[in-house]
Amino acid sequence: MHYSSILPDVIKVADEASTRVLHIYQSDFKVSYKEDESPITAADVASHEIIVKGLRNISRDIPILSEEGMQASWEERKHWRRFWLVDPIDGTKEFTQRTGEFTVNIAMIEDGVPVMGVVTAPALKEAFWGIKGEGAHKRDRTGQVHRIRVAEPPSTKRVVASKNHMNDETRNFIRALGAHKTIQAGSSLKFCRIAEGHADLYPRMGPTSEWDTAAAHAVLLSAGGSVNALNGEPLRYGKEDVLNPYFIAAGNWYF
Repeated sequence: MHYSSILPDVIKVADEASTRVLHIYQSDFKVSYKEDESPITAADVASHEIIVKGLRNISRDIPILSEEGMQASWEERKHWRRFWLVDPIDGTKEFTQRTGEFTVNIAMIEDGVPVMGVVTAPALKEAFWGIKGEGAHKRDRTGQVHRIRVAEPPSTKRVVASKNHMNDETRNFIRALGAHKTIQAGSSLKFCRIAEGHADLYPRMGPTSEWDTAAAHAVLLSAGGSVNALNGEPLRYGKEDVLNPYFIAAGNWYF
């Protein structure tokens, strides 16, 4: 499949979902909680519905796995060589706290690899996208689009983290790096900050699911970066267990 031919349509779907999400974000929305006590709002549901409808119009034969959708069984999923992986809103805590650092995420997975990804940050008016092997781009708040690339390694590592997910394991890892500067970012924007050269390393020593990381992982790969489990193996998708192992996202070097 030539992903460059459908990328504009995927960006359009993400933008449509982002417009609806932003409208709800600017309203007096209510917060509910799932069985696992994670928050959910009308924006998560609306974004899911818009994205699923849009992706089915693009490709009716490619299955969709979304955080907010009915989950297909492993018996069905294990036969998926190619599928859409969607997080209608990553960073619902950031959404409910009104920090603006939440994202809409659409990825294409092929043979376990995120080969295309679109990430929008509705409140920040930013968007990122990339196709593995073809480069990555950012659309800034003025609407200008430019190519992005991971930075050359600086002498002082710029480590991106989130105050909502900082724990002792992460703090100890960062401390062991030596000289460093910490940059705060929420949701999948942490990957994107590395992809655009504003940070160098994102250690995640805590639980995430495949849909949380896939789209931004694709952007980072397209920009020359990597996302590896702590054993050095690349993060893979389409597993029976959708939980990710701990991982390190980085620019053009590991750590």
